[in-house]
Amino acid sequence: MKLYLVPTPIGNLDDITLRAIKILQQVDAILAEDTRTSGVLLRHLAISKPLHSYHIFNEHQTVQRVVDQLRSGKTLALISDAGTPGISDPGFLLVRACIQNDIPVECLPGPTAFVPALVNSGLPNDRFTFEGFLPHKKGRQTRLAELAGEERTMIFYESPHRLLKTLGQFAEVFGPDRPASVSRELTKLFEENRRGPLSELIAYFAEKTVKGELVVCVQGKEAVKGKAKRKYDNEEDETDDEE
Repeated sequence: MKLYLVPTPIGNLDDITLRAIKILQQVDAILAEDTRTSGVLLRHLAISKPLHSYHIFNEHQTVQRVVDQLRSGKTLALISDAGTPGISDPGFLLVRACIQNDIPVECLPGPTAFVPALVNSGLPNDRFTFEGFLPHKKGRQTRLAELAGEERTMIFYESPHRLLKTLGQFAEVFGPDRPASVSRELTKLFEENRRGPLSELIAYFAEKTVKGELVVCVQGKEAVKGKAKRKYDNEEDETDDEE
């Protein structure tokens, strides 16, 4: 009886750990966000296991049935279409239900899109906030207003058809000169990482047909000032040590 959360590649199918493959080979069944997408990966890995649908539209109705399967002694793996389950994908409700029912849960380390996008952005990454997808309509402006004073680097997920609108709203709230980066098709053949002020990113992507999954990183307010302060604090610490 155990639930494994197994990260899957965000693009390049070789980005899966040996341990993840071992777990997928051992479990009784696999819960998949999209059984067709996951079927491609499993065929690539030569793994044949029962696949059950578990996605955002049936998560609330499915949780109890999955818990019952686990309590009966089954070992299950939860995977998403790409990346780590629970990060902007279904998973939280099931993990919470397992914890409430004393069912062991183990999450394997592995791919997630926002980490390479952040590290590759060139923006401060010692402190950051992951925002995922902003609300599409209700609450969107409120959330952006709340982030106006955020000093940490902000990370967002976005779809291709909403990218320009989102970048435009960022420019209005954070200012057109705020440094940012857009990463798309991470780990894939046509990976692209574009960096610059928001105004330049808007001009660049306005001339392109944007495809693929996107991660947008935006530098926090007064990040440079904050970095300088930390450097000053470190210098003070070194002076104290010398004394």
